[in-house]
Amino acid sequence: MITIRNANDRGHAQHGWLDSRHTFSFADFHDPDQMGYRTLRVINEDRVEPGQGFGTHPHRDMEIISYVLEGALEHKDSMGTSSTIRPGEVQRMSAGTGVLHSEYNPSHAEPVHFLQIWILPENKSLKPGYEQKAFPEEERKNQLRLVASRDGRAGSLTIHQDVDLYTTLLSKGGKVRHALKPGRFGWVQVARGSVSLNGQAMKTGDGASVSGEKTLELVSTGDAEVLLFDLA
Repeated sequence: MITIRNANDRGHAQHGWLDSRHTFSFADFHDPDQMGYRTLRVINEDRVEPGQGFGTHPHRDMEIISYVLEGALEHKDSMGTSSTIRPGEVQRMSAGTGVLHSEYNPSHAEPVHFLQIWILPENKSLKPGYEQKAFPEEERKNQLRLVASRDGRAGSLTIHQDVDLYTTLLSKGGKVRHALKPGRFGWVQVARGSVSLNGQAMKTGDGASVSGEKTLELVSTGDAEVLLFDLA
């Protein structure tokens, strides 16, 4: 079964410096029917104005993934990490027992557009950690590239949960397939562009929960960027 979560049904927060769309309940947006999917708790599509950002704030017991679509995102945290994330790079921060961090748009001219993803960890009170890796376009073009996994295989980021996160860049007519093992679930998030998922149309910002499907087939109807979560 595939259930589409329409982009227009997401929560919306406009703070001047921040424009944020919430796939699941977050902050002031609360929908008891949209509290996440399996261990996937948050997918926020954020746009931050030049020279603005999220000031230092705490997190704990959460795996947080940042996926930049346009612009650059500057990260600093209480573990001593200082880095900048750009398109093609993925960041994982394990909040664990507690971490302070800030996210800032260092540009004076261009906004930063990114996805903020939260995954519930398999255990609480883990040691905080940080990881960032680049995934070249040629590794994602019309193919699924594993960018995060529990075991860090194939050069992916390591996350503390039984989740495989793939991403792909599809050109018009591009097609990828992913097999779901028995008892596994999926979530598909269209970051931009338009695709069909097992024949169902999806557009920018749409998400879809997947259960009871053996195979997922994504076909692009134009250039598209898609994230696919394989979930326990």
